[in-house]
Amino acid sequence: MKKLLTIVILPIIIILLGYLIVKGVMKPIKFNEERAAREQVAIQKLKDIRDLQVAYKNKYGKFATTLDTLADFYKNDKMIINMQIGSVNDSAMVAHTDAVRNANKKNKLTDKDLYELYKKGDKNLVFSIKSEINVKDTLLKRPDFDINKLAEIPFSDGAKINMKSIVKQVSGVDVPLFEATIPFNDLLKGMDHQLLVNLNSEKDKMNKFPGLKVGSIDAPNNNAGNWE
Repeated sequence: MKKLLTIVILPIIIILLGYLIVKGVMKPIKFNEERAAREQVAIQKLKDIRDLQVAYKNKYGKFATTLDTLADFYKNDKMIINMQIGSVNDSAMVAHTDAVRNANKKNKLTDKDLYELYKKGDKNLVFSIKSEINVKDTLLKRPDFDINKLAEIPFSDGAKINMKSIVKQVSGVDVPLFEATIPFNDLLKGMDHQLLVNLNSEKDKMNKFPGLKVGSIDAPNNNAGNWE
């Protein structure tokens, strides 16, 4: 019996303990690897929301209040962009443009007039002109971008991103603010429950949002994300 214990049972116990130790060590490593992969997807989505909000504010002077409004802005609205034609660092092009303007001093050529000359064939002109273009034709033109899924939290089985926007007085000035948040509870759904509880508890102790967040309605932060 003693020989059996030494030769058979003890090695089995040692192997089992080794397996449990390795499993215990690997569990948080795998959790963090999966968390990092999911966060990368979610961060891109929050960056997309930020890009749309900045474009919306540039046109309307405030941030959109809902993600549906942002989606409609992307699909159906237009934005003003500043097109730079030619290079201001090209001395030959600058000299040519000055000559064209001087030759038409009486008419006082505007940038729109120069644009007409450019379209007619003079490609040596230097100027900038504002142009109206469809939002969807200039923003977020990535193959993997889907405006219809803008509000969805990845890996969450349908949970929605929470977004708020307000106008807050800061030093006596009205300042538009927005924030969009993705809680870890939704983003990391289905992952190790205890490690998720530990992660949320750690963030709470540090007085930080337990998840990913871009912007802030508490104070201006230049629309920064809490991952930056």
